[in-house]
Order: sequence, then C-alpha cells, then structure tokens
Amino acid sequence: MKVVEQIKKPIYDEMELFEEKFSQSMSSKVALLNRITHFIVNRKGKQMRPMFVFLVAKMLGKGKINERTYRGASIIELIHTATLVHDDVVDDSNKRRGFFSINALWKNKIAVLVGDYLLSKGLLLSIEHEDFDLLKIISVAVKEMSQGELLQIEKARALDITEEVYYEIIRQKTAILLASCCAIGAQAVNSRAEEVKKMHQFGELLGMAFQIKDDLFDYGDYKIGKPLGIDIKEKKLTLPLIYTLNTATPSEKRQILNTVKNHNKNKTKVKELIQLVKEKGGLDFAKVKMEFYRKQALELLMEFPKNKYRDALELMVNYVIERKI
Repeated sequence: MKVVEQIKKPIYDEMELFEEKFSQSMSSKVALLNRITHFIVNRKGKQMRPMFVFLVAKMLGKGKINERTYRGASIIELIHTATLVHDDVVDDSNKRRGFFSINALWKNKIAVLVGDYLLSKGLLLSIEHEDFDLLKIISVAVKEMSQGELLQIEKARALDITEEVYYEIIRQKTAILLASCCAIGAQAVNSRAEEVKKMHQFGELLGMAFQIKDDLFDYGDYKIGKPLGIDIKEKKLTLPLIYTLNTATPSEKRQILNTVKNHNKNKTKVKELIQLVKEKGGLDFAKVKMEFYRKQALELLMEFPKNKYRDALELMVNYVIERKI
C-alpha cells in the first residue's frame, strides 16, 4: 500500500465526502468559472492539507467530527488553491503538477479573477456559518503568506538573505498554512485553547521541514514538478546556498553571487554552483536542520494520546521528509 493511501485510510470516508462538499463550495452561475473550477477539481494533488484537518480533528475529537470540520477543510483548500493560482501568475509559470496552469490556459487576467473568487468563497463559507474562530486562523495565515512572498522578493533583489531571514520567509510562506490546517482541525471540534495552540505549533514545525525538503529537491536528482536549479534561476537564496555563502572564501562568495545575479540562466554555471554547494556541505547542513524540525514536530505529537489518527499523523510527518517527489 502506498504511504499516502495508508495515511488516508482512517479518514477515507471523510475525504470522499469532503471532495463532494469542496466541489459544491466552488460552484457559480458563470459557465466559464465552472469550467475552470471543474478543471481545478479534476487535477487535485495529494490533498495533504484537508487530510491534516481531518486527522487532527479525529485525533482530538475521539474519532468524531462535525460539519465545521468539513467547512474548515474546504476553507483551507479554497484559500490554498487561490494562492496557488495567484502564485502561477506571479511566477509566470505555465505548469502546475505536470498540467497546464490556469494562467497558461486562460491568461493572467482570468487567473487573477479566479484566485480572487476562490479566496472570497473561502471567506464567505466561514462567515455564512459564523465560524469566526476558523476565519481568524486562516486570515492570519493569508496575511503572513503575502508578507513572506514579498520579503522573499525584496531579499532576492538585494541578495543579502541571512539564515534567520530564510527561516522567517519559509515560516510565513509555507509553514503557516500547515499550522493553520492543524489548528483548524483542532478548533473545529472545539478543542481546548492549549491543544489548538500545540497543533498550530506542530503544523508550523512540520511546514518548516517540508519547505527545507522542497529546497533540497532543487539540488537533487529526483524528477519532481520543478526542474533542477529553478530556485537559483529565480534568484531565491535557500538554506543550502545560504550555508555555502557563509562558509565560502571571499573569491568563492563573489563567484556564487555573480552566478546568481548575472548567470542564473546559464545551465553550465548553475550546474557548477550546484556542485559547489554539494562540496561545501550545504545539502548536509540543510538535512540536519530538516531533521531538527521533524524531531520537534514528532515530540509535540507524542504528547497526545496514541490512536490510529495520531499514528497516521506520525506517518505523514515521516512521509513529508522522506518523499521522493
């Protein structure tokens, strides 16, 4: 059995019903919009975020969940999908999970409007049912994600990113959304404030590890959604490169910055830079940090009573770190 299927097993029925509810939550009277949202639903990924919502809710709700849990998962997925659609416009990306992106098929103008529509549907879904506690969690996440993206753009221009700034960027850009999934899962079944806070922290730690893993893919051999060296091409200074810059000689540092700034589209130069990062121990350093976040996330998770939902969450933590795609 594939790991993802194993993780999904305790919440299989809930995920099936969620897909129906999520599809309904996007419906509109505009035929073009329905065509695009249908395209989105049919090209869904692993749906890790809703899985976190259901696993946390069932772990803390003694195996029972409610309509709020389904709404929480739909709100998360609507907002997440909106940010992906907007990201593809910002990054001028033509592909998403191996398929053409919305902006590639329907152009930027429509993609931005679709992203806005999904965002508003997510907000309305929580307002209509007075789930203001869930709305607060997700609104904070959207604000942080925007700030993280802008901070990364600002630092890419100046190329002066430190290790501390990198952690802040990935906390805001990636970790906050996973933190929100776990917090919403806990909040939806009316868990104690302390449990909601712990689950938020758990999601954040896992999100940090998840993003470092993603950054390592840029230097690895696995065939994934993005080509090798894409972060360098986009002038993104990720952890392996930051470590290399911090340990490089002055001449190596000049060479690295010159490649990132002026030769980031030159395949040979990018390959040489990737090799230098490997030789200087940049990948090993990033792996150690990733393991540090995994360990902290698992320690937090073990504070909760053992059941099949906690086991599935533990499996999810390890899958995030060990995945090949």
